[in-house]
Amino acid sequence: MPRKPRVEYAGAVYHVMSRGNRLQKIFRGDADCAMFLTTLGEVCQRTGWRVHAYTLLGNHYHLLLETPEPNLVVGMQWVQSTYTKRFNARHRERGHLFQGRYKAIPVEAGSGYFSTLATYIHLNPVRIRGYDFDKQRLVDYAWSSYPAYVGKAAQPEWLNFHRVLSELGMADTPAGRRKYAGYMAGRVEEVRHSAQPWKADEAWQRIRRGWHMGGEEFRQELLERVGGALKNARRQSFSGGEVQAHDEACAEQWIAKGLKALGITEAELAGLRMNGPEKIALAWLVRRNTSMRTTWIKARLGMGTATCFAAFLKKLEEARKGDWGHDAWRAVRSIQ
Repeated sequence: MPRKPRVEYAGAVYHVMSRGNRLQKIFRGDADCAMFLTTLGEVCQRTGWRVHAYTLLGNHYHLLLETPEPNLVVGMQWVQSTYTKRFNARHRERGHLFQGRYKAIPVEAGSGYFSTLATYIHLNPVRIRGYDFDKQRLVDYAWSSYPAYVGKAAQPEWLNFHRVLSELGMADTPAGRRKYAGYMAGRVEEVRHSAQPWKADEAWQRIRRGWHMGGEEFRQELLERVGGALKNARRQSFSGGEVQAHDEACAEQWIAKGLKALGITEAELAGLRMNGPEKIALAWLVRRNTSMRTTWIKARLGMGTATCFAAFLKKLEEARKGDWGHDAWRAVRSIQ
């Protein structure tokens, strides 16, 4: 089954999330939560990881995780397999505990992305259906890093406050933590009065559905890293939003090369016939050098439904001097 490529590099930050197999509980009580945090602390000691925020919630968990060394994969393999063994031993069970592969979304450090994710993770308990805003307090949810942030629980050695607080303009001091508590109280009220609590912040949809969290420059850097990962393995082995974005970027590069070879601009391309030889030549170039689907190629080049798409490609390849499409074919066929 195709899988998402793992992007690893020194200093990378990730939003990591994993669920129980068939949505079963991976934390059946306080003892399981404590055992997971012990395991998390051990992997941080082994790998040098820094955790900036976490929440454990019944059938899943969230981490805001920094890896000073490019060791996400080996560390996650250890922590999930070790916790599974300990969970199964404790409950006298066997088999898989987690649902498939964990999700690890690269995060740009800076420009508000770091603190946005920490807020999202810390607010998870109040977005649970049935949460009583009048009787429950966020700080009373023990299995989150939030109580430690505001001085109501001990801070583990592997938990770091500074980057989240500093991005919000707050110091890692008692006064700064009080300011953070006030900030979070305001965010809880936003969730409370929202008709759709999971959408109280427009950035949360990107967190839930996107393949990265950051700006355009960061996205381009990640696409280059994804390209490096794909070079060392079979392309068919991977899928996901980051792979689609990488493939589209590659296709755009080939289209730009083709337009230059044909001597036309994007504006001129839009004005050509849907099955014009120039568009067919560009389609051939993209099909030959990328994994983009025909539907994307047709839409990108403004080719309509193009029901005879394959026939036109074949006609182009067989064109001789003086035939339809020969000039366009000659212009693009040797592009490297």
